[in-house]
Amino acid sequence: MGAIRTVGVLGNHLPRQCGIATFTTHLTDAIAVEFPVLDCFVLAMNDGSHRHPYPARVRFEIAENDVASYRRAADYLNVNAVDVVCVQHEYGIFGGKAGSHVLALLRELRMPIVTTLHTILGEPTPVQRSAIDEVARLSERLVVMSAHGAVLLRDVYGVGEEKIDLIPHGIPSMLSAPRNKDLLGVEGKSVMLTFGLLSPDKGIEHVIDALPAILARYPDTVYIVLGATHPHVKERHGETYRLMLELRAQRLGVDSSMIFHDRFVSQGELVEFLSAADIYITPYLKPEQITSGTLAYAVGAGKAVISTPYLYARELLAEGRGILVPWRDPQAIASEVVGLLGNDVKRLALGERAAAHGRSMAWPAVARRYMQSVERARAEHADRLRTVFQTKTLATRPAELPEISLEHLHLMSDQTGLLQHAVFTVPRYEDGYSLDDNARALLLTALIEDAGTEDAKAVRTLATRYMAFVSHAFNQERRRFRNFMSYSRQWLEEYGSEDSHGRALWALGTVVGRSGDPGKQSLGGDLFHAALPAVATFTSPRAWAFALLGIDEYLRAFQGDSNVQSVRKTLALRLLEAFRRTQSPDWPWFEDRLTYSNARLSQALLVSAAWMEHEEMLAAGTRSLAWLATIQCSEDGYFAPIGSNGFYRRGGAKALYDQQPLEACGMVSACLEAGRLTGETRWTEHARRAFGWFFGQNHLQQSLYDAATGGCRDGLHADRVNENQGAESTLSFLLALGEMRLADRVRVRTSMAQGGTA
Repeated sequence: MGAIRTVGVLGNHLPRQCGIATFTTHLTDAIAVEFPVLDCFVLAMNDGSHRHPYPARVRFEIAENDVASYRRAADYLNVNAVDVVCVQHEYGIFGGKAGSHVLALLRELRMPIVTTLHTILGEPTPVQRSAIDEVARLSERLVVMSAHGAVLLRDVYGVGEEKIDLIPHGIPSMLSAPRNKDLLGVEGKSVMLTFGLLSPDKGIEHVIDALPAILARYPDTVYIVLGATHPHVKERHGETYRLMLELRAQRLGVDSSMIFHDRFVSQGELVEFLSAADIYITPYLKPEQITSGTLAYAVGAGKAVISTPYLYARELLAEGRGILVPWRDPQAIASEVVGLLGNDVKRLALGERAAAHGRSMAWPAVARRYMQSVERARAEHADRLRTVFQTKTLATRPAELPEISLEHLHLMSDQTGLLQHAVFTVPRYEDGYSLDDNARALLLTALIEDAGTEDAKAVRTLATRYMAFVSHAFNQERRRFRNFMSYSRQWLEEYGSEDSHGRALWALGTVVGRSGDPGKQSLGGDLFHAALPAVATFTSPRAWAFALLGIDEYLRAFQGDSNVQSVRKTLALRLLEAFRRTQSPDWPWFEDRLTYSNARLSQALLVSAAWMEHEEMLAAGTRSLAWLATIQCSEDGYFAPIGSNGFYRRGGAKALYDQQPLEACGMVSACLEAGRLTGETRWTEHARRAFGWFFGQNHLQQSLYDAATGGCRDGLHADRVNENQGAESTLSFLLALGEMRLADRVRVRTSMAQGGTA
């Protein structure tokens, strides 16, 4: 492995005013000094529409709420063959729920990732937990700045210790500057200092409340509050917090002993203020705060520190390096300040212990430790890829399962139903609606309702809308379903394809078998029975297969329905006969070519064989599915579905592109069904390989799932991803995800029942 030549750092950067910007700037400055031959540059996050006059080190800017700009950043990094990407992660600097937009970038990177976690929550929300789980999965190394952060990663998030690097927050080497009280106009005063961007969680009001008692003992004391109001706070609330502090000081009669410096200071100015301070105070109000650059600077400067007991303070000020006071306790603050101002020996001893600890936190030392982490990440990434291509097991690795997001489904739905297509994420009205997609959507909502998760309530309105569309699509005179409807709500045919009819039966059977809504069950049952007889005249094996899957679902609720059982037997035997007629040792299939929804043919035989106890049918289903899994696996071990641009005719060449999400979804479902019926673990591996295709385990190494929107891109071309997020693609992903999540829950329950661990 060659030397690392280029490192890209993703984060905020000065002159943007925030702690992450300061951190990123100082870290990259230190790396540039310590490793002059290394090209270390920054991809800077811009908040909202704000643009900043960045230095030359910032080579790419990302608008936090523009998902496309994250993908362009990924392309930039990949095209420029950057060796390692170092991410400064904080929920609030990235767009999307819990900063999930950044995942769109990380999932598409081809190089190792080192992520510094500036916030690690002990009790995250489900969305926050999902975001960090995915960041952890995608990162080769995770950097934390405190031992408690490492404990949280291990105990709360399940990250192995071998993946975590503990690197302290850096501090300037020049913090031990001589005292400069005269330069600041506070000569002869005892100086208390708090600095950093102002926001209501800083707790400064409690120090102000302590000032009367402090001034009663030491009237020549001055309290300096240094820092501008946080830009986001100022944007939303103006200077309300600062004004409240000033009015509080006036009301208590201590305003003459306070100095507010309302500005974002440079590092040189900060050193001057720190050198003038006798006592540094962080009265912060967030117990879970696991890092603080201001506290790190104060410790490095050898200041006597008083702080509330947030996590980082408890760790950094341990072993006599500072004093902790209770939350929101002005009396305790006053007592400790008075005690230190009256005892020079104690105050200086605190500062000396703090300074000694801070020597290992100087930016040059921190930069060297970061590069060690970067080197480890690159070596581990290379080892993993080498193992992958030797054993071809990458595509069978289980992916971390995200939460089901219905955001894009809502976007694609209106009062009529689900629109078919999209340009990027924008629905195309001119393409109207289809029964195919509304039936798939109805199927999805029925499965979600049956799962009984938190998502069940969220889909009820959608489920009703899709049910109404399917009902309206049924032509009572023809006893057939219509498929295509224009955006002006005009049906474009008297009846649709056999396959769309079969797909509607599949959805209706699932509603009957799984929905807990009596109204939907009743309407679904009526439509199911009215539409079922037409299938007897169909010649499409896929229409038979879809109908068989619907019958299997219907008989969950009404297994004694002899008429439906009779139809199942007829269709299953037809499908088996098609297999007998066409199959050969090198072509164990139902037709002379593979087209679309291929795995559903095998799946329909499998579910029918289980109910009919038909051994030959079970063997045909597993044999055909195993063959399909083999020919849809690339040389590198990735799932590679039959391309829709030509398909695969017997004796001909297999079309490699365009690869469709519909095929991955069908393969996931069919393989999980085979695993349930046979108990063979190979089917779970096949399902995972197919599901991994959505997350970049494909020939382009690019994700089709878009975590920012909850949608799925329309397919893979030879050289690019189809960026449109249509209904079929999104539903294919969501159906596959639902099946994988259900299988995961079953696996966990089984493991626990057997006394194991999941």
